Amino acid sequence: MLQESPIQLLQRQRLLLQMEYYAEKEAFRKQTEAAGIQRKVKRGDAWFPLRMGKRFYNGLNQLCIEVFRTQDGDIEHNFECGRPLLFLKFVEKEKGTPNKTVQLKYYGFTGTVSYVEGDRMVVAVPDSAPLLDLQSASEQIGCQLGFDETSYQMMFDALDRTMKAKGNRLAHLRDLFYSRQKVEKFSFAPIRLPWLNPTQEKAVNEVLWAKDVAVVHGPPGTGKTTTLVEAINETLMRESQVMVCAQSNMAVDWICEKLVDRGINVLRIGNPTRVNDKMLGFTYERKFEAHPDYPQLWSIRKAIRELRNNRKKGSESYHQKMDRLKSRATELEIRINAELFGEARVVASTLVGANSRVMEGQKFTTLFIDEAAQALEAACWIAIRRASRVIFAGDHCQLPPTVKSIAALRGGLAKTLMERIVENKPEVVTLLKVQYRMNEEIMRFSSNWFYGGQVETAPQIKYRGILDYDNPMVWIDTSDEEVVSSYDSTESEADSASSQSSKDKENTFHEQFVGSSFGRINKGEAELTLKILKDYFTKIGKHRVLEERIDVGVISPYRAQVQYLRSLIKKREFFKPYRSLISVNTVDGFQGQERDVILISLVRSNDDGQIGFLRDLRRMNVAITRARMKLIILGNVHTMTQHEFYKKLWESVPQS
Repeated sequence: MLQESPIQLLQRQRLLLQMEYYAEKEAFRKQTEAAGIQRKVKRGDAWFPLRMGKRFYNGLNQLCIEVFRTQDGDIEHNFECGRPLLFLKFVEKEKGTPNKTVQLKYYGFTGTVSYVEGDRMVVAVPDSAPLLDLQSASEQIGCQLGFDETSYQMMFDALDRTMKAKGNRLAHLRDLFYSRQKVEKFSFAPIRLPWLNPTQEKAVNEVLWAKDVAVVHGPPGTGKTTTLVEAINETLMRESQVMVCAQSNMAVDWICEKLVDRGINVLRIGNPTRVNDKMLGFTYERKFEAHPDYPQLWSIRKAIRELRNNRKKGSESYHQKMDRLKSRATELEIRINAELFGEARVVASTLVGANSRVMEGQKFTTLFIDEAAQALEAACWIAIRRASRVIFAGDHCQLPPTVKSIAALRGGLAKTLMERIVENKPEVVTLLKVQYRMNEEIMRFSSNWFYGGQVETAPQIKYRGILDYDNPMVWIDTSDEEVVSSYDSTESEADSASSQSSKDKENTFHEQFVGSSFGRINKGEAELTLKILKDYFTKIGKHRVLEERIDVGVISPYRAQVQYLRSLIKKREFFKPYRSLISVNTVDGFQGQERDVILISLVRSNDDGQIGFLRDLRRMNVAITRARMKLIILGNVHTMTQHEFYKKLWESVPQS
């Protein structure tokens, strides 16, 4: 088969991205039409009802309105900075008709989430938005996430730009990344960093030697962020400024926090997800507003708005005044912007945020892309056009990018630029080989299956555990009646009153299907998960759990099971003192996190060995590597072990 050229590969990417765009747009349209508002609230895609707060102009001269969620405050929502948002209200269909029915009406403008913390959100809206109507509406107002058209347009634009590039650095990187062409390296003596382990030190040196590209491959717990921060710090000894990007706001915040702790001046474009004063202090908007010239700029902007509102028809002086004020405002904006970028050593944003208006004209020698194995190829090119060389960091054996279109997925849209480079240029990849998170027994299976057995455990944590003579890794087989009944002494508080027939007992541990978007649920397994956690807490002792703050993660691949587990924990009196120590989430929700104890509810239980998207083994790699000291897997062995991976996992767990 003929080798495809870089342009052909990018054209195919564009085609696949288009398929994904249409699939997501259509799914969004159907969901908007079909799903009721309460369903959207439960999924975290809507807030209803809202309380409207004050309106104001922010530092970037955008009209903003403050909104507050008044119900369901404990539901995790999906609103984050930069996402589009629609306002809605319920109106009566026809007045005077015998059956007064109401319908959902959307306001005719799109806002953008500017800032969100807890139950408060600031939304940037167009100047023409009818905010008075929103604030004084007698009906109940709500908001929901809109379809993210802008991100797609940016990705299409980035691919087009990359395909058209000729004779410049972008063209050189494109041709290099999509071929087996040899990369060039600088040659100077390696630097010594005795506080890092040998593979971390090697990774930092490879970053410094790279003329075009380097990849830091960091399996779970191997200190990828530590290595990356060190590499950025060393690069800044040689360059005046670098750019740092990641796919998600959370990943950008995480690395920014570590850089700020090192005393590095960071300029964060866009607003952080992890909202605290330290984080807010280095955002572009806060720094812009704190600039000594800002009060003068604010006065000029206020004068422009007043002049617009009090415009006298046919007045000649209006245009002259307006032009004078506008040019003065632009001059001040350019000056403040230049000073902020001039002082920053690290400019950080999401990959899509790299296209922000305030970034216009900015170029960097080095771009670091963290969590690169979770970013679509097209998103990476948005940021790459600003740089001369690129450092990718991540792990392509963990979560891939989210792709909703099955056809685009089969066509290879989920294959990332980092994966391509790992395949084409193994010589630029450094694997970090010492992990500092997990007990050796928990880590061993992941190391053997995903990393060729190369990842070792740091000696100081090899045998870490909570209880003496405890098995660090357990798989509880929900298809084994003896095993299940041994935990049946503490009957579920919800079901203790009702006696079940033997047939019901049989079906308790079977998966149930609960609608297209929520997936599957296994109620018996959820109950058993909490019984086992209760049993484990009792063994450790309440005082010790609270004193040492032993934290627990309960993971399920299915969102419906997560919601069900959360509701059960809320009802159980036993878990009340421990609630701040227990988090329940999907695998995606636990990416990049770790806990002392992890329980995984696999949910799938059927006679045909159907395991759906649990066949995506990278997802499972993330789940089993979150635990520091104890990993408890709950699942139907008969169903799961029909797949080779789960068969080997089951065999690797010590059978008590």
